[in-house]
Amino acid sequence: MDESVLIVGAGSGLSASLARLCASKEMKVVLAARNIEKLEDLKKEIDAETYKCDSADIESVKNLFKGIDKTIGTPNLVIYNPSARLKGSITELDPKKTHEAINVTCFGAFLVAQEASRRMLERKSGSIFFTGATAGIKGFANSSVFAMGKFGLRGLAQSLARELHPQNIHIGHFVVDGAIGKEPFGDYQAINPDSIAKTYLEFYNQDKSAWSWEIELRTSVEKF
Repeated sequence: MDESVLIVGAGSGLSASLARLCASKEMKVVLAARNIEKLEDLKKEIDAETYKCDSADIESVKNLFKGIDKTIGTPNLVIYNPSARLKGSITELDPKKTHEAINVTCFGAFLVAQEASRRMLERKSGSIFFTGATAGIKGFANSSVFAMGKFGLRGLAQSLARELHPQNIHIGHFVVDGAIGKEPFGDYQAINPDSIAKTYLEFYNQDKSAWSWEIELRTSVEKF
């Protein structure tokens, strides 16, 4: 049976590396983003399908899954990448923008996970992965909005792992501790997105007798 992957929040960084690697393993790739025009080159390169989707919007996420129901059916793997940063002191943050940012980073992950899990439970198999960050483990000054979103994302993943692992749905939360890029970043080496993608696929291929739910990724020189 052909395998498929849905990458939500697709762009030119980690998502592109994930898409290329999955395609090289003969998985059918579906990319979802608010701006699908930016995905045109990648779409042609790996023969992917693209869907316009606002991950923080309930109807938009429902329509995404209804659309792929008619094309690839239930994906074997769903990856949630979107996040929104909003820096500032607690006294200066705009509540409306804060709400919007948390919706992208965390609530959208819930919406995608809900639609994916409904289908995967019916099929009795599947994997749902979430791209986290250091901010989901420790909150930094003037970064409370990102911390709220990423802490919530990690809590969602941990809860879903306990709920869904016994039902053959593999949950993964990836703490990406550092900047992502193929070139050196500042005074330390950035985490290569191709290397991160390989770890996602290794996680996806874990034997059921030794499933993980979380992994941290950082360069050898990153302090933690």
